Amino acid sequence: MKSVALSAVKDDLSKYLRLAESEDIVITRHGKPAGVLIGFRSEDDWFEFRLMSDPRFVKRIQKARENLKAGKGRRLEDVRKGGAARHRRRRARLRALETKSGGILRLRAAAGRRVAVTRCGSASPVA
Repeated sequence: MKSVALSAVKDDLSKYLRLAESEDIVITRHGKPAGVLIGFRSEDDWFEFRLMSDPRFVKRIQKARENLKAGKGRRLEDVRKGGAARHRRRRARLRALETKSGGILRLRAAAGRRVAVTRCGSASPVA
């Protein structure tokens, strides 16, 4: 962390903005810390800074961590594994239907409901 007088920062702000990309710069007024200049290398850095400074976001993260410690919730790894397994089962069912139907399958959406796949292309809504 570098410390720089306010008068120097005012004289050459662009230089200190470039320096701030690699390290925080403490701006002093009369030798006492008055502020911090924080640089961002990318828009992602800026986005992360905004998230971490938002008290609502920080509160949600804290609550999620407390829930995990209390045994509530699911770990991200478990969610990914479950989603992949579900996807594999769904693809296996569709392959089996395709094999039974001789390779002729059609899917139709019926007013937002799930549909059953039939060989002749007519689909019936599933309750």
